[in-house]
Amino acid sequence: MLDRDGFRPNVGIILLNQRSQVFWGKRIRTHSWQFPQGGIDRGENPEQAMFRELHEEVGLFPQHVQVLARTRDWLRYEVPDRFIRRDARGHYKGQKQIWFLLQLVGHDWDLNLRATDHPEFDAWRWNDYWVPLDVVVEFKRGVYEMALTELARFVPRLDHRPDHRNRYLRGNAHPRDPSSPYGSDNAGRPGASFELPPGATFEPDPKTSLGPDTPRKE
Repeated sequence: MLDRDGFRPNVGIILLNQRSQVFWGKRIRTHSWQFPQGGIDRGENPEQAMFRELHEEVGLFPQHVQVLARTRDWLRYEVPDRFIRRDARGHYKGQKQIWFLLQLVGHDWDLNLRATDHPEFDAWRWNDYWVPLDVVVEFKRGVYEMALTELARFVPRLDHRPDHRNRYLRGNAHPRDPSSPYGSDNAGRPGASFELPPGATFEPDPKTSLGPDTPRKE
């Protein structure tokens, strides 16, 4: 379902724990990290889509969270042609997203990356709110920064100082290969050297028994 400009309606989710840290998920069989997100199906409104994606991607139900805020308007990003299926090129441009800020009122053990047969993540951790954007696929970084900045005022116990924010949003960047969305350090490429950060929980796919360093099939 595309709008007339070629953008697919989508929702993004920033999930907080009681320490105002955010859920940070590692995309299955890759080395890139991101927030939960997903498309809005026909007949759904953004909040309905958010709760569906919340369960499909991290296993939570509405009773596990409290909605703190959402972005006022759509935030858009374009997807480079090389990531678009050939039959969709010329029609599909990218995503337009409503972002939700949620407070976890359940427990860590309520999270389940295997809630469906098509998991999006194989590891997760709690991360400081101002996440390091250099581990996010490049064309999504602008939207991440806009969503985090707009919703920050609703986060309890968050340091809002600009220097603190920029330390996380921009301070960890590395020189990048323009031909790769993951950067010249190969941090996001299948088969690259990788180590889970402290506190991360890895949940391998029981159907394939793939580990975090197993190359992804293209």
